[in-house]
Amino acid sequence: MDKYVIGFNGSPRKNWNTAILLEKALAGAASKGVGTELVHLYDLDFKGCASCFACKTKGGKSLGRCARQDGLTPYLEKAFRAEAIFLGSPIYLGTASGGMRSCIERLFFPYLTYTNPSGTLFPRKIPVGLLYAMNTPDGGLDQGTAACGQTLRVVEGMASRIFGRSESLHCFDTWQFDDYSKFEASRFNAAAKARRRQEVFPLDCKKAFAMGARFMAG
Repeated sequence: MDKYVIGFNGSPRKNWNTAILLEKALAGAASKGVGTELVHLYDLDFKGCASCFACKTKGGKSLGRCARQDGLTPYLEKAFRAEAIFLGSPIYLGTASGGMRSCIERLFFPYLTYTNPSGTLFPRKIPVGLLYAMNTPDGGLDQGTAACGQTLRVVEGMASRIFGRSESLHCFDTWQFDDYSKFEASRFNAAAKARRRQEVFPLDCKKAFAMGARFMAG
């Protein structure tokens, strides 16, 4: 099978910050000669973990696999065969979107063992890229929204434990609206947001591309 990389978009928007970052990461991987696919989670009909524990039943047909059958199932199978996985999400109320959280439950939990120490049923080591777009200002994850930073670090650590290694890209103070005057958003300086969109977000996109290329470089 040809080498393949998959990305999961946890944003309801298909052409905004998170999706753009994922497209850049996948383009970086593609530059090394691998096939890529971007999955928009909000197009799928699926739910999170059902707590059935079929994925941990010794001798069971679903050991190490999520037993639920729905819109996410074929993409979990693709992720199992991928050379790398990219997970992208906006930050909603201090954590990843609901769609991304449900995806992470279904993607991570089946491989995690309840042993001491905990182990993984994933059969090899692959890199996982975690890309987040947020309104938080630079440095905010270590200051006013430290709890959010801790939550994201837990996910990164879990990804490393299960799949072998992981890396995060945090994109701060992102552009949310085409016209800020239409929304109850007076706390934001629209001109400053626009400048950041023009000057900083392209740098974030370059970092995403570099991550994708680096993952495929070994």
